[in-house]
Amino acid sequence: MARRIETLFIPGPAGKLEALLEEPEDRAPVEAALVCHPHPLHGGTMHNKVVYRLARGLRHTGRVVLRFNYRGVNLSEGEYDHGRGEIDDAQACLEELRRRYPHLPAMAGGFSFGSRIALKTALAHPGLTRVIAVGYPTTYRNRTYIDNITIPKIFIQSTHDVHGPREDFEPFFEALHEPKRLLWVESVDHFFKDALDAFEQAVLQSVSS
Repeated sequence: MARRIETLFIPGPAGKLEALLEEPEDRAPVEAALVCHPHPLHGGTMHNKVVYRLARGLRHTGRVVLRFNYRGVNLSEGEYDHGRGEIDDAQACLEELRRRYPHLPAMAGGFSFGSRIALKTALAHPGLTRVIAVGYPTTYRNRTYIDNITIPKIFIQSTHDVHGPREDFEPFFEALHEPKRLLWVESVDHFFKDALDAFEQAVLQSVSS
C-alpha cells in the first residue's frame, strides 16, 4: 500500500501552522501521534534530525505522525511566544490530528524544548495514551507540572546530554510519580550524535513493549 504523505497548513491561534502528516508505510495506522520540535530560536524545526527519527520510529510501529512548525518558524505565521503560544500551537495541531483520525487513540512526543511542549500538552489532554519526552532539559527548573500528568511518561535521554545531565536527570526521574519509564541511549551529546540508529531503536522499544 502506498504511504500517505501530506503537507498542510493548520489554523492556529496566531495564524496558519505549517505541518507534515505521514501514515505508516505498511499498514493502517493504529494510533495518532503529535511530534513537537526543539527551540525555534536555536534552529529547531519539524525537520530536525532527532524529530525526524522520532517520527519515523513511531511510523514503523503503526502510528500516523503529525509534525508541525511552531508560530514564526519557516512558513508558520506569528512570532515566538516564549513557550506559551507554542503550547497553544501544539494543541491546535492535536485537535486537527484527532479530527482527521477520530477513531484512533492519540499520543504526544517531542524533543528538547519540544519535550516540554509535549508534556504540557499531555497535561491538558489526560485522554492521551502516553507522552514521549526526548532529551528533556532538566536545566529548566520549573517542572513540578509533570507530577500532575497521569498518563505514562516515557523519557529517552542521551547519556551525555548537557541540557539534561545524568547526575541531574536520574534524581529528577526517580522523584516523578508513576507511570513512567526511562530509556538511556549511549551518545556524546544532546542531539544523539553518532547514535541516531540506537535512538530510533529506543523509540521502537518505548511503544512496542
